[in-house]
Amino acid sequence: MTDPRPVDELSSLEAAQELARLATAIAEHDKRYYQDDAPSISDADYDALRQRNDAIEARFPKLVRRDSPNKRVGATPRSGFKKVRHAVPMLSLTNAFDAEDVQDFYDRICRFLSLKDGQQPTIIAEPKIDGLSATLRYEQGQLAQAATRGDGQEGEDITANIMTLPDVPKSLGDTAPALVEVRGEVYIRGDDFAAMNAGLRDAGKPEFANPRNAAAGSLRQLDPQITAQRPLRFFAYSHGALEGLDITSHAALLDQLSAWGFSVNPLTRACKDVPELLAVYAQIQDQRATLGYDIDGVVYKVDDYGFQERLGFVARAPRWAIAHKFPAERAVTRLNEITVQVGRTGAITPVANLEPITVGGVVVSRATLHNEDEIRRKDIRPGDWVVIQRAGDVIPQVVEVLLDKRAENSQPFDFPQTCPVCDSPVERPKGEVVARCSGGLICTAQRVERLKHFVSRDALDIDGFGDKNVELFAGLGWLHSPADVFAVPQRAEELRAMDGWGATSVAKLSAAIDAARRAPLDRMIFGLGIRQVGQASAKLLARYYTSFEPWQTAMSKLADGDEAVRAELLNIDSFGEAVVDELQAFFANEGNRAVVAALGATMDIQDVEVPTANASPFAGKTLVFTGSLDTMSRPEAKAWAERLGAKVSNSVSKKTGFVVIGADAGSKATKARELGVAILSEVQFRAMAEGEALASSQPAPSPSESEQSA
Repeated sequence: MTDPRPVDELSSLEAAQELARLATAIAEHDKRYYQDDAPSISDADYDALRQRNDAIEARFPKLVRRDSPNKRVGATPRSGFKKVRHAVPMLSLTNAFDAEDVQDFYDRICRFLSLKDGQQPTIIAEPKIDGLSATLRYEQGQLAQAATRGDGQEGEDITANIMTLPDVPKSLGDTAPALVEVRGEVYIRGDDFAAMNAGLRDAGKPEFANPRNAAAGSLRQLDPQITAQRPLRFFAYSHGALEGLDITSHAALLDQLSAWGFSVNPLTRACKDVPELLAVYAQIQDQRATLGYDIDGVVYKVDDYGFQERLGFVARAPRWAIAHKFPAERAVTRLNEITVQVGRTGAITPVANLEPITVGGVVVSRATLHNEDEIRRKDIRPGDWVVIQRAGDVIPQVVEVLLDKRAENSQPFDFPQTCPVCDSPVERPKGEVVARCSGGLICTAQRVERLKHFVSRDALDIDGFGDKNVELFAGLGWLHSPADVFAVPQRAEELRAMDGWGATSVAKLSAAIDAARRAPLDRMIFGLGIRQVGQASAKLLARYYTSFEPWQTAMSKLADGDEAVRAELLNIDSFGEAVVDELQAFFANEGNRAVVAALGATMDIQDVEVPTANASPFAGKTLVFTGSLDTMSRPEAKAWAERLGAKVSNSVSKKTGFVVIGADAGSKATKARELGVAILSEVQFRAMAEGEALASSQPAPSPSESEQSA
């Protein structure tokens, strides 16, 4: 849980720390939802994290991080499948939670497009299916490849599995375009889910928790024959790459998809204004329990493709679509016990152990209580009867305590002052809400969790070295530090003597470990698990220093108080005081320096290849817009410039590349002339931008409708 105080009460430093915590927490929940099919918080909790992140970024725009959740979709594809690079990214959707949010969405569209009265756009409303997003690529009318959404840029090749779905056409007929990617949702109906679980139960096998997890697990089977036995279905709702088909609206696309034999949701409706959208939302919500398949909201999309193209995208989502979520489901149960868990960074997280209760068809027995402040704020005690809330078929949150049912001898929960694993003191840094074990690597829990992170897919990506093996090898005393990972192949003979290990599996693991020695610098940095240094920050550090030795030297100087190094780090875009403080604290620890030195001696860490800028005349330049524009709104002009690689600023300086002036341009135009900055008229800007847009045109990304929250 993050700092509960209102955003307008946060200082700049506190906001930076909060954004760092939010980025880390949201990335972890994205991984659990998208990659592991095992979410650990409710949709409502997840949405609250994102809403708070958005609010802080809006108030402190200069603190927006490179690893901001708004610049990322989903999580890296998991191992076991060939990777597929999406020709057109599969993006996500922003959320609406009430009528006011929907009205704001509609008003923003009209403002962005500068629409007058009588020019209101048609909006398509369609149920938001709670399943697993997939994209199906057809070449010359034949199904050629299918992939999961993955991280939005790269997914998993599930072609053989998709081929087993009866309602996925294998051919689109002779009149099909040369290329079309059909996107939609793989799901399981409620009655099929019940029958499948009954069969698993009769066979003595574990049952699935809910239809969404069942669909995801079934589609990601390495053996397509297993997938074929699962009752999977597919709703089509959009397209990706497209060649040879002339359509101008979303409604026309849905008609074409239906003509090709795809299932298109019959509850989809075209609406002319917000009252109609809300009426359709209410109707679909009323029908939710009788549909036979799970939905968790309604998606609204601008119908006209011309409008969609102009609106474009912001961060991880399109401006022309939004998901209107349904309220979370609630139930009442008894909180039997509060226990605590120790995470990779020493974070002490309290957990509510509940009397098992069925909420929305799923039995739940645990919920995170986030932190000490959350427990005190809600006055949550062992033995209390509590209201729990569940959304998205995941572990619930505790909403409130029923004080009228509290026992007279009830006692407040005493948050532990020492770590339950290593008995080290628990510390809570000033200004933070998370308490942490101070034991560091002497704490078994932290050491094991850090090692899991080090070998994980986003870090060194050692195939076959999963969580269970980290726990096994650490328990045997083989692993104490990240560098010990590379000594595991030396124990091949001991490993082959263990149950479950053969010559082939040992050889594969050894080969994967040896391959990981040549990891890129950014992955090694990320694998260290330094607080507030996520994947994006690790890449920025690697690109700045380019190789291991200069980076290691700079970090040692930073730890020793070198102000020049601190200044150069603060000049890296999106690096604030909080990130630099964490780097300094990490390298001030002699044990951590020894870990890094050992990795440098053991690994052949790869230098960074700095990407070259593209050919856009605006790429890498700073643009300033001033005055009134006639042919587009200011937000549209800004979005256009950013798509071409420019940075848009509100102030003119010697570093400004171009100043675009409209009618009634004032002091900014004057300052540009004084500084000798290039000035463009609106017409000149459009001419340059349109020339570049034509040269680099490609299909617009399509959002993945169900995969926008955990």
